[in-house]
Amino acid sequence: MKKPFLILCLLSLLLPSVANATEVDYKKFGRIATVVVKEDYPGQSVKDYLYLGRKQLTNEKVSDTFEFTVQENNRDKRVMIIIVHDLANEKTLNITVHE
Repeated sequence: MKKPFLILCLLSLLLPSVANATEVDYKKFGRIATVVVKEDYPGQSVKDYLYLGRKQLTNEKVSDTFEFTVQENNRDKRVMIIIVHDLANEKTLNITVHE
């Protein structure tokens, strides 16, 4: 009876750290996406920012998608940033901007 309880306790300790690692990734790549938007739209106001999620591309590669609302010439423009990166070495492989 003690063994299942011990396993459950260990899992409860590990799961928050996995969720926290994903949050750290999300924040890191969110900062990169914000820099890209500010470089592509200098002097324009970034009004909104939304993390749309992560897609698993291969065992090691994932893409994180972010949506920004940028005010350009008094009009709102939606800009999507897709960042493909490698989970094994944490290197960014590709950044794509869609209007």
